[in-house]
Amino acid sequence: MEDLPEALLTEILKRITRTSDLNSLSLVSKQLYKIEGNQRGAIHVGAGLCTATKALTSLCARFPNLQKVEIDYSGCIPGHGKQLDNKGLFVFSSHCSSLIDLTLSSCSCIDDSGLGCLTYCKTLVSLRLNSIPKITSSGLFSVAVGCTSLSALHLIDCEKIASVEWLEYLGRDGSLEELVMKNCRGINHHDFLKFGSGWMKLQKFEFEMERHDRLPGDVVYDSSYDAHSMDIYDFCCESLKVLRLAHIRTWPELGLRVVLGKCKALEKLCLEYVHALNDNDMIALSRSCSNLKSIKLWLNLQRYSIDVSDWETRTSFTDNSLYALALNCPMLQVVDLSFTPCSPDWPSEIGFTQQGFLALIQSCPIRVLVLNTANFFDDEGMKALSSSPHLETLELIACFAVTDAGMRFLAHTPCLSHLTLRVCHKVTDVGLAELGSAHKLESLVIEYCGEISLQAAQGVAKSVHYSSKFPDYLMY
Repeated sequence: MEDLPEALLTEILKRITRTSDLNSLSLVSKQLYKIEGNQRGAIHVGAGLCTATKALTSLCARFPNLQKVEIDYSGCIPGHGKQLDNKGLFVFSSHCSSLIDLTLSSCSCIDDSGLGCLTYCKTLVSLRLNSIPKITSSGLFSVAVGCTSLSALHLIDCEKIASVEWLEYLGRDGSLEELVMKNCRGINHHDFLKFGSGWMKLQKFEFEMERHDRLPGDVVYDSSYDAHSMDIYDFCCESLKVLRLAHIRTWPELGLRVVLGKCKALEKLCLEYVHALNDNDMIALSRSCSNLKSIKLWLNLQRYSIDVSDWETRTSFTDNSLYALALNCPMLQVVDLSFTPCSPDWPSEIGFTQQGFLALIQSCPIRVLVLNTANFFDDEGMKALSSSPHLETLELIACFAVTDAGMRFLAHTPCLSHLTLRVCHKVTDVGLAELGSAHKLESLVIEYCGEISLQAAQGVAKSVHYSSKFPDYLMY
């Protein structure tokens, strides 16, 4: 291979994607070693990384054109080797002149001084900090001021971040397009109102607080309150396409609740166990988001006022929200609804009815539908689904009112190709046989459906996954 032109060798190496293969090939000759090192654009290192300054300098010289670096100590046991510290991060920052994307995970030896070294990374576009226990708002402020090309920032499980001067600075600068923040105890959702004009350019925003009890508390929320009746916050987020809010309480402070009525470009919405929202929030969102393509609503039980002296326990939204989405969101294609705390014995706990749900399904070109513990949904609902012209993927989890009769209807769904059944105990081998006779399914997933056997599942689809065990991820 030494006789081949360097341009050809470079092209050959570009087509090899496995890191182990590239490492092996680079040992064949000095020429391949040099070419492979020059074209390597990304590395992922962790416990095996030698943190001595000389070794790190040599590593950066070996790969002079690194654009993406991920340093991950997740799962490492304390005392098993030395971790990368501030000095080591300085080596990467000062030697990787092309660095665009940096991820630090579980780096317990890096603090604000280390983050300050990132100011050398003038080309840094994306920064992800995951479980970095020593960093504070001071270090983030250094990043905000020094990393002038930064457009994506992810902060996950960084418990010492408290004040928001860094957030205010980034808002004034207006360069962020992606901001993700999860489980950072010192930051509340109303702090993001200080982001100000930064919302204008933001395209993706996620905020998740620590999980709290999904059972209803003692607070009774006002079901008629309208946080969008007057614009008390002077900012707009007309570029926002992806919005995810999880485990936050929007009462008594309005906070991020007001964002729902300001997202004209929104395409994907995820609301996971958000407290105090009501139909007015969803109506305001639907009126401003005609481009909405995907919605995920994971709802828990809360207390809402009926009148001045009475209240009810139910999920946040009612059919009025579904009717608003059906009327105003003609591009909606993906719907994911979860009501896991709700009991089949108390159908009124879910604010939606089958009538409202079918109004949404029949008005929008739904391709993907996920229903979890949808106690309002039964075989009549399955009959209505069977006439959905666009439905390709259906996932039913703990939908106890769906039986073999519903499967019989489902067999006539024109485009259905992917079906998942989890904890659906009233569907049996007989119902599955109806699907098999239609010969339409590309994939079938069966998990913990006690009346469905492996033998019945085999042959129903081209690809079949079967498990009799209760899925661990459904235990929460």
